[in-house]
Amino acid sequence: MTIASEAAGRAMGLPRPFSRDVVVERDLEVPMADGAVLLADRYAPKPDVPSPTVLVRSPYGRRGPVGLLFGRLLAERGLQAVVQSVRGTFGSGGSFDPFDERDDGLATLRWVGDQPWHEGGIGMTGPSYLGLTQWAVARGAGDALAALAPSVTASNFHGQAMGSGAISLETGLSWITMVAVQERRGAPLHMVRRLRALPGVIDELPVGGLDALAAGDSVPFFAEWLTHTAADDPYWTARDHSADVADVTAPVQLVGGWADIFLPWMLEDFAALQDAGRSPQLVVGPWTHTSPELARVSAREGIAWLRAHLLGDRRMVDPAPVRVWVSGAREWRSMDAWPPPSEPRTLHARAGGGLSEDEPEADEGEAAYRYDPADPTPSVGGPTLLAREPVTDNRELEARDDVLTFTTEPLDRDVEVIGPVSAVVHVRAGGPNFDVFARVCDVLPAGTSLNVCDVLARVEPGRFDADADGVHRVELDLWPTARRFKAGHRIRLQLSSGAHPRYARNLGTGDEVATAERMHPVEVAVLHGAGHPTAVTLPVIP
Repeated sequence: MTIASEAAGRAMGLPRPFSRDVVVERDLEVPMADGAVLLADRYAPKPDVPSPTVLVRSPYGRRGPVGLLFGRLLAERGLQAVVQSVRGTFGSGGSFDPFDERDDGLATLRWVGDQPWHEGGIGMTGPSYLGLTQWAVARGAGDALAALAPSVTASNFHGQAMGSGAISLETGLSWITMVAVQERRGAPLHMVRRLRALPGVIDELPVGGLDALAAGDSVPFFAEWLTHTAADDPYWTARDHSADVADVTAPVQLVGGWADIFLPWMLEDFAALQDAGRSPQLVVGPWTHTSPELARVSAREGIAWLRAHLLGDRRMVDPAPVRVWVSGAREWRSMDAWPPPSEPRTLHARAGGGLSEDEPEADEGEAAYRYDPADPTPSVGGPTLLAREPVTDNRELEARDDVLTFTTEPLDRDVEVIGPVSAVVHVRAGGPNFDVFARVCDVLPAGTSLNVCDVLARVEPGRFDADADGVHRVELDLWPTARRFKAGHRIRLQLSSGAHPRYARNLGTGDEVATAERMHPVEVAVLHGAGHPTAVTLPVIP
């Protein structure tokens, strides 16, 4: 046991060590099918006897914080761990090709299974990219995998990156900046400086040049993303493991946050396992992607899950299949399944800015605004890679001329909303290329408007095409949520045509995203009436 591991274990609230002596083997060579050699470190509790192994595959190195958290801390708690640097990172051979981890992962699993120090099942754990490496092999590994504990991740990264039709610009640039500089001399300080400078370059055009401005040099895979944007593009289908999820037989534990960038797709993975008759576990708390508390909880839950399924020790595992934090109520809720039973409640946008369960009986007209990409509607709050305060007061945003709001009367009783949220927006626009951003807010008695959940969708030819009257029916799946709207509060539907730089602004021209520089403002009218209702539907707990 080291001073660092003792301090980290206490800070993270981990169970007390089972072993204070750990064997560490550095730079183990793992051969790949194409001849590349990847490097790994092994951590094992003493006595060093053949035992089950936890495999962690990381693009962020295998020493320092990664080795401490996923190597030494696991070994001190009775779990042998192998921490591997993925292809093209931190001494591993080949070139880094983000999200393409299936073949190397399967080769590494076979290698682990052949080692004299391994006996029994193999588990995997880790957040974000480390979670994707788990989904990449989850089906192909078959019975070799005994447990998976991915957190703040999904089997499909395309949804987060550009599933809305618009690029998740702020998150994408933040990530490529960190990856591009992480192996340079003085990386931590260099990384901080680059990330702090990001707001000063993120508005520049064309988008295709932002990687060099952000990271100090061009990043080849950023250009690939801008070229291959469709979900059915071969680039992304080769990296999409969502179709395999239902066939995964290893027990899976998923930990995420309501403000995490992967939340909707993580919940889709859970639903696929649940519907296939598996027994996954789900924990969702009030966290962002990089929340320290989420790191603590996912580490504790992951160790409990891995000990249960690799070592037969279930003492630390919570028996509830689903545990979620309900904001507003500020309490944890245990459930048998996700989503829980609910009653859909549809609130209709009304003339004058109202929001009501009463359906409009006539055409109530429209509410209009002008979206100008030269002064794009800004993103305020919401999930991004490095967000620490994703929930914030939206009043300044809602005072803009390019933002509409529709709000209920004060609630006469508490309304608890848990599950997926959807909306339908009928809109007419002065051009074929524009975005629709929809957000639900909780408006406090003093007027503070707190964002709860949202989504952006890109409207373009072939996507939400207009009808004969020139009206686009835009159907939206907002992010799932668990929120208690208290009596006296009001529910608000916020509508606009942008959330820049969280999503890359729509320039209104339809030009190629990588090279576009021309900008074209668009007039947007949101319809609300019997013929073209605009409404949001909430899953209300009876």
